[in-house]
Amino acid sequence: MEVEPIPEQAQEKIEQVASADLVIGVLADIDLKSLATVCDSLRALPGSPRIAILRDDHTVDPAAVKSDSGYSGSADGSPSAFVIPWPLSQPNGSGAPILSIPAAYQSVFAACEKFEARACCVIASKLETTSVEWIRQMALPLLEEDADLVVPYYARHKFEGLINSSIVAPLTRCLYGKRIHNPMGPDLGISQRLFQKMAGGDRNVNRVHPLASLTPTALCENLLVCEVYVGARVYPPTDWTNISSIVSQVLSPIFSDMERNAACWQRMRASSSVPAIGDPIIVSQDSGTVDISRMVESFHLGNRDLQEIWGLVLPPSSLVELRKLARLPVEEFRMPDDLWVRIVYDFALAHRLRTINRDHLLKSMTPLYLGWVASYARDLENGGGLALEQRLERLSAAYESGKPYLVSRWRWPDRFNP
Repeated sequence: MEVEPIPEQAQEKIEQVASADLVIGVLADIDLKSLATVCDSLRALPGSPRIAILRDDHTVDPAAVKSDSGYSGSADGSPSAFVIPWPLSQPNGSGAPILSIPAAYQSVFAACEKFEARACCVIASKLETTSVEWIRQMALPLLEEDADLVVPYYARHKFEGLINSSIVAPLTRCLYGKRIHNPMGPDLGISQRLFQKMAGGDRNVNRVHPLASLTPTALCENLLVCEVYVGARVYPPTDWTNISSIVSQVLSPIFSDMERNAACWQRMRASSSVPAIGDPIIVSQDSGTVDISRMVESFHLGNRDLQEIWGLVLPPSSLVELRKLARLPVEEFRMPDDLWVRIVYDFALAHRLRTINRDHLLKSMTPLYLGWVASYARDLENGGGLALEQRLERLSAAYESGKPYLVSRWRWPDRFNP
């Protein structure tokens, strides 16, 4: 994994800090008052660790940066939490920041390496809760329990984070044998040991995507992974009519990691839970809705216009089932989970084999994804939080039940199952 160089703007602060036990990279838009609260919370960590907090200097007012003291002191007057302006995003020509996710995480990793830190955390989200205590809870297992990867367990809304809920999380569970609800964070805690595993070894460093590769690396290396219950994440509004690029951007590194780790995940069998810290948080009210009719219409258009591509990817049995679905009226439309799971597996295989251009391949998956979301939405029309969890558990079980199909297709890709 290529590590970003140390930015010149941070050199003066680095000389003040010299070393740190913990590095916190703050990608989220956190104002100075909230940042001070974060510092106070982190000072409650046992052992009084030295903490370097990286704040994206492209997303804050330069005047505020100059007025900041740079650190907050501990009870005995010695500095324990340094705040370092550090460019985690790159500005475009207009001065607005463009956040490159891999580069931002690699920049935090560069700080970890520079400070020889025991661990680092990346804080990328705003949560519905106003408390920042969850940031300390993400850091604590790294310093006190020798954890290697700490991932969030966000309280769930029905129609947010669905690419994760319908593909990334259940696929990770099936492949690597651990029930991790948000394997790509984006809020994460990482040990020095895991960072070194990511940066070294015989992995193709130029192709590693930090968010996609952290969890598979930790699990394949038998490192300790745990979850922390946090509040609901605040997502940007989903444009369901223009989601193809997001599907491609998320799934491409996931499928690439499947190829790199095939020897690991083909050995895995049943899944098990990972340790969870804190108490589950239930969303008090979830009134979100989606336009089921429009999603089914998108599926119908895909079924009409993408048959040539789907025919290169999917076996005849799946194509027949999709044609049957296309003849159903909207109110009767249901995509079975086992069909959806086989579709995901077949697209992962086509990505590996480069059946067609990978970006075109994954974008052609979007109408199928919207068909599954329409079915999921119909199932949850009158359901609450418990129904949501039960529905996603059924989907995860379908991924695990379908794993023999994946292994068979992966090992013998020319054998289509009729």
